[in-house]
Amino acid sequence: MTSTNFTVGNGPDGARHVQIHARGLAVLDDPEVNRGTAFTMAERDELGLHGLLPSATETIVQQTDRCYEQFKAKGSDVEKWVFLSQLHDSNEVLFYRLVGEHVHEMLPIVYTPTVGAAIEQFSHLFRRPRGVFLTIEDVDGIDRAIEATGLGPDDIDLVVASDAEAILGIGDWGVGGIDISIGKLAVYTVAAGIDPRRVLAVGLDVGTNRESLLNDPRYLGLRRSRVRGAEYDAFIDAYVASASARFPRAILHWEDFSGPSARGILARYGDTLCTFDDDIQGTAAVGLACVLAGVRVSGGRLVDQRIVVFGAGSAGVGIADLIALAMTEDGLSVEEAAGRIYLLDRPGLLTTDMTDLYDYQRPYAKDPAAVAEWRTADGRLGLQEVVDNLHPTMLVGTSGVTGAFDEKVIRSMHEHCERPIILPMSNPTVLAEQTPENLLAWTDWAALVATGSPFGPVERDGTTYRIGQANNALMFPGLGLGVIVCRAATMPPSLFIAAARALAKLADPTDPAKGLLPDISRLREVSATVAVDVITTAIAAGIAQVKVDDPIEAVHEAMWQPDYLPITPR
Repeated sequence: MTSTNFTVGNGPDGARHVQIHARGLAVLDDPEVNRGTAFTMAERDELGLHGLLPSATETIVQQTDRCYEQFKAKGSDVEKWVFLSQLHDSNEVLFYRLVGEHVHEMLPIVYTPTVGAAIEQFSHLFRRPRGVFLTIEDVDGIDRAIEATGLGPDDIDLVVASDAEAILGIGDWGVGGIDISIGKLAVYTVAAGIDPRRVLAVGLDVGTNRESLLNDPRYLGLRRSRVRGAEYDAFIDAYVASASARFPRAILHWEDFSGPSARGILARYGDTLCTFDDDIQGTAAVGLACVLAGVRVSGGRLVDQRIVVFGAGSAGVGIADLIALAMTEDGLSVEEAAGRIYLLDRPGLLTTDMTDLYDYQRPYAKDPAAVAEWRTADGRLGLQEVVDNLHPTMLVGTSGVTGAFDEKVIRSMHEHCERPIILPMSNPTVLAEQTPENLLAWTDWAALVATGSPFGPVERDGTTYRIGQANNALMFPGLGLGVIVCRAATMPPSLFIAAARALAKLADPTDPAKGLLPDISRLREVSATVAVDVITTAIAAGIAQVKVDDPIEAVHEAMWQPDYLPITPR
């Protein structure tokens, strides 16, 4: 949240400067202005810091090196997360400098998968509040809580909110879900240079159904079961009304809601507000990018693919929806596109005679008569039967079922497809449908693989197969940056398809061993590429509210850099 302890503007030389209004310990206690040992002696005298710091002065490079040594000395990933959180809470610029320089190593700590373990321990690790905590038992206090931030209509570009019902494959974690909002915002800044002073994390506490939390004396959230139905909807509507009124130019980002809740929110607000759900639309976009990159590497056409999506929840259906929409852009009808995608969930292949399908699953349900011969003698129509009979070219996993893509399934797929595209996208790592090494080995090293969680490279006979991670961090930061730069009024599917196509273009079809997606260490380059194409698409769609003459220049000018600005004396 923005501090009142400083203002940023142009100095006498025309460059960006900061003027610090606080003095003494208030300077060191504010992570947005504190730079610790990097304050010069003259600055220490000006700011009332004489004697409050060791006598040595350091550059940000020296500080970063020292912090990296401290990070490496931590014994576990959770300890590393605690260290980075404390740094975030004491010196924001240094935190982003450190994570940005070691993004491959630290992104899995500040984001998935380690943040999941931190969320599980939220009430026991709690030290310093960040963001805004809203509870369903105080709907009338929502305006007051948001007003307490002191932020005005021109202060915020992005708000990330979570009700923590579906955290990273680990489920319902109540009030701890605010850490996913905080982590998500950190990725926005590291990856795309979204100004950390212009973002806000929100926790929406509607109770929890996790007994271990309700019985934990340290638990900091509401001690009641999750509220659903009309009362839940009214709470969400009150939050949206308050947040959109106070921050009318901000993106409202939804994170880790259950599928029905998320889709209900998008149905109410997706067409009228600048809002999106990363688990549905962000995951779909990065999934589509993997699909497009795989098709590009294999030399085929998207409209010719036969696609199996294993896991028909919000993520799986979201991927299917965006693939189908991209197929229609390439010439298929809506019905033809849906017909090339097969969804499976716990009961097996979704068919039209099932009575418990969600509305968003129905377009992909198949005629039971058309697949009757695929069934086993006992009526089963699961993944193995679909693969054996459909001969898919592409297999997408969003099920959270560890090892679901077993050897028999994969060998059957490869028997009829020379270069199968296989995307085990479930996270965290332990929930992946299969390991890349097995997928490559079972397809004679021909599979085109990307995963949802980070996996190390696979070595074979002197060749290194780098495994592309279908990490939403390759997608949502650039998407958000593009929307912020052009002030898109809404976020229609065309923006997500544009972002996916931009990301897929970065695949190298001449060397499949390079992976389907760019390495996570290229996040800033990737985000800039995605943002430019999002802006171009928004302008063409007539939803950009700011004139952007040169999208490339505008994107690079908008990206915040983790550097200490010169201090202008007050």
